[in-house]
Amino acid sequence: MKFKVETLPNYRIAYMRRVGPYGPANIEVMEKLKKWAKEKNLLESAILLAIPQDNPEKTLPENCRYDACIVISKDYQLDDSICETELSSGKYAIFKVKHTAEDIQKAYTDIFPSLQSNGYQIDNKPIMERYTVDMVNNHYCEICVPVEFDN
Repeated sequence: MKFKVETLPNYRIAYMRRVGPYGPANIEVMEKLKKWAKEKNLLESAILLAIPQDNPEKTLPENCRYDACIVISKDYQLDDSICETELSSGKYAIFKVKHTAEDIQKAYTDIFPSLQSNGYQIDNKPIMERYTVDMVNNHYCEICVPVEFDN
């Protein structure tokens, strides 16, 4: 599976969290975030991130945390209607994937053997799905996997 390695910068993000089994309800929280962002005129040139915080193989489904996020500028003033955090910079393997449930599921199956065979190890940060308006309009997303090179 083809990928490129990119160093992502520190991102200041606004996010909405959902706790529960991963699945269709994650879409609802992302739609809620997009509605919030559109009302604030942030959606046009936005970078959106979907961050499943827990591995469903190790965490009970009802305890899995999913964050729908938007990257915001350092000086943007947030109100109390949304949470805020910062993602620290790091190296990520970027996989461009068609934005369908089947393609994303297949990608998650293929990503890890592909990284291992290229000498990469997963870094201890969350895996993210990254969306830009252009990608969404063309039905793509990027799966960003934190990596370190296994020397």
